[in-house]
Amino acid sequence: MYLFQRIEEAAFKQSDARRTIGEFILENRDQLQELSMEKIAKLTFTSKPTLVRFAKYFGYSGWKEFMYAFNHEVAYHDDTAYADVDPNVPFSAEADTLEIIESLVNLKMQSMKDTVSLIATEDLNKAAELVYQAENIVVYGTSPNYYYGELFKRNLLTIRKKAFMAKSGECGTISHSLTQRDCAIIISYSGNNPDENPTSNVKILMKNGVPIISITSGGKNYLRDYSDVVLNISSKEKLYSKISNFATQESILMILDALYAKVFALNYEENKANKIASAKQLESRRQATFKDLEERF
Repeated sequence: MYLFQRIEEAAFKQSDARRTIGEFILENRDQLQELSMEKIAKLTFTSKPTLVRFAKYFGYSGWKEFMYAFNHEVAYHDDTAYADVDPNVPFSAEADTLEIIESLVNLKMQSMKDTVSLIATEDLNKAAELVYQAENIVVYGTSPNYYYGELFKRNLLTIRKKAFMAKSGECGTISHSLTQRDCAIIISYSGNNPDENPTSNVKILMKNGVPIISITSGGKNYLRDYSDVVLNISSKEKLYSKISNFATQESILMILDALYAKVFALNYEENKANKIASAKQLESRRQATFKDLEERF
């Protein structure tokens, strides 16, 4: 999770000076380089020592180091920002139907492009190999990530890979049952909160030697530190201040589709035969009136 997202999380969850300072930083991020530490303390009705404690809360030695990291991150995000569309608020209240559709198409296309730029082929290859070799693949995630995982699970089942979703309330039991011959895929945008599902399963999985593939946002987070492979979500969205998870959803689905496709390609001909055979058995009653969709079995 990027620093600006960690600040937003702190501002949302805390009720002390961290909220005041965090909100000020997020609202004035483009002007911070022009403000001295003394000026920021005055504007937030805090003090220099409070600002230092704020910086240390995020793991920095002091305010100067914190501000350098934050300004560097802002510059990076501005350079790689989505063109002509805000991932948090992609359309306005005045937008008509066509404008809304065009904005969403633009946003989703840019999210996919950004996701592709973040995928390292060696990481995707390693993740696919772990899935391919696993006896059981278990996908962890809370709503809405759980639903994206369901689609991935279904794809794996069509090529006869044993895949399961870790249901809420059963995650701990499932994690204890897995071994080094299995594989866990954890989907978490923030990747933090080690005491909450799904990241709470990491310690159990590590103890059992289960390979962990994480699908998470960029920046530093708990999940990233303890995964065997990390596949990066396009992370331009804020945690809370947004209309929906339009960009994140597209990014996660792209990653899962790419991972499934690579697993499929590792044994292409057999997987193709299995997929077609399964479809013939399970979907034989489906009929198409459009000739281009019609198949003869």
